[in-house]
Amino acid sequence: MTQQVVAGGWKARLARIAPGLASLLGYRAAWFTDDLRAGVSVAAVALPVAVAYAELAGFHPVTGLYACILPMLVYALFGTSRQLIVGPDAATCALLAAAVMPLAGGDPGLYLSLALTLTFLTGLFCMAASFLRLGALAEFLSRPILVGFLNGVALSILLGQLGKIFGFSMEEGGILPRSVELFAKFELWHWPTIAVSALALLVMLLAQRFVPKLPAALLAMLAAGLAVAGLGLEAQGVASIGAVPAGLPELHVPSFPLELLPTLLADAAGLALVSFSSMMLTAQSFAEKNGYSVDADREFMALGLANIASSASQGFAISGADSRTAVADSSGGRSQLCGVIAALAIALVLLFFTAPLAYVPLAALGVVLVFGAMSLVNLSFLGELYRISRSEFALSILATLGVVAVGAIQAILLVVILALLRFVRAMSRPQVEELGKVEGMRGVHSLGRHADARRYPGLYLFRFNAPIVFFNAQYFRREVRAAMERGGPQLRWFVIDMLPVTMVDASGFYVLRELVAEMVERGITPVMAGRLTEWERWYERSGVQAAAEVRRFPTLRQVLRAYQAEQEAVVQ
Repeated sequence: MTQQVVAGGWKARLARIAPGLASLLGYRAAWFTDDLRAGVSVAAVALPVAVAYAELAGFHPVTGLYACILPMLVYALFGTSRQLIVGPDAATCALLAAAVMPLAGGDPGLYLSLALTLTFLTGLFCMAASFLRLGALAEFLSRPILVGFLNGVALSILLGQLGKIFGFSMEEGGILPRSVELFAKFELWHWPTIAVSALALLVMLLAQRFVPKLPAALLAMLAAGLAVAGLGLEAQGVASIGAVPAGLPELHVPSFPLELLPTLLADAAGLALVSFSSMMLTAQSFAEKNGYSVDADREFMALGLANIASSASQGFAISGADSRTAVADSSGGRSQLCGVIAALAIALVLLFFTAPLAYVPLAALGVVLVFGAMSLVNLSFLGELYRISRSEFALSILATLGVVAVGAIQAILLVVILALLRFVRAMSRPQVEELGKVEGMRGVHSLGRHADARRYPGLYLFRFNAPIVFFNAQYFRREVRAAMERGGPQLRWFVIDMLPVTMVDASGFYVLRELVAEMVERGITPVMAGRLTEWERWYERSGVQAAAEVRRFPTLRQVLRAYQAEQEAVVQ
């Protein structure tokens, strides 16, 4: 018995520190075949995607592979999701490039150092958020805002790949200027490069249509690479990746000008928020599908450690990869071992099979990135959102336009402000209801939602659907005073339903006390219904004397009984 308790305690402590490792210690051998198949499938998809995203972020393609190996292993040990695969993703790469490029000034060495530092700082922010138990930030960026943000990132990536696909350098930025430049420079279109892009596009479309279980990106890059090598297209000006160094990454400590640290810290905070929010959408979706839950605070820690591991191994910022996670799940992946196998498979490619990567054309990478960007676009969600809430639809569109208009980094600030404004608006002006009776229905109901609802004579049932805190206390005061005026001279009891009031801060308490005094002065009995025990304990802890004038009841039903009894006593 004692040994069982000790073992259970040891496992519980390990699960708190390294949930993935604790899960793997209880691994079932029957899962291995499924995890092996899923891990190899993930690696097949991750290889071309990581190379393409490295190109998007402004790195040598091998850096994308570095950003897969150690982060995958670290997440497998510290993450709580069984299916989630971490690695480079389109939004994170776009944010990283937008943050670092203006600071590097065209110096590739400084660019790499700044990117590694930004990745490291992003990891530190995630770890600090985990220690502070800020996993609730996963819901801070509402889904409409996050979807709008990702739609904007997808559009930016699409525009950024046009030059690679058409074979010439583009100088303009923004949707309209870049679109105009594309057609204005028709004479610069490089037709062999366009042919390679068309081949990659065709292979991806056919693969998705006829062999959906095979990695379309890998097939497209193989076909394009074979065309470049077999037809000697490099001699005709088709740009390719070039030599990829073999071997595993060496651990590296970046250096950078200290005067850039404040800027990097601000960028890292935004990058941590967006990458974590995006990752949690993926992790929670697959956890719900497979019947388990994920721990947001531990996911923050796992993401932070994975980013630090990426920085140390010369990789760049990573997040949850929805496409690779979907591959892991659809291929039958049962546990975190799937990510371990995928990381080992990519490591084997780096050790022994880098030579073929040299022939992969940049145009094919551009096509792969466009497909990846299109996976971020969620038009069906926008259509549904338009029917559900026009205001949140507008916020989503505004987030998209923000990315396109001011860039991804500045758009993070915009979407955070939008999220704050949305929260403050909801909490500072919550719904206020008057309750009454409806014939044939038990309990009390909102007068505004039931045309046949009636007031109780001399009784006003007031419901404020939010905490009473500093930024809505004055609104609460105005609404209570307006309700008392509507109650008229015959008003005897004014009842505040405290059940929706989940918190009352100091500002709210003083407003409540002032309103109680006003009611007493007008001959109205102030009543509070619900949260009786919470108020009693609060008075005990705070040492504040409870107002004797306030009558308190556990429920609204008991309020109605007491009021009716009092009225009957008056009549008699």
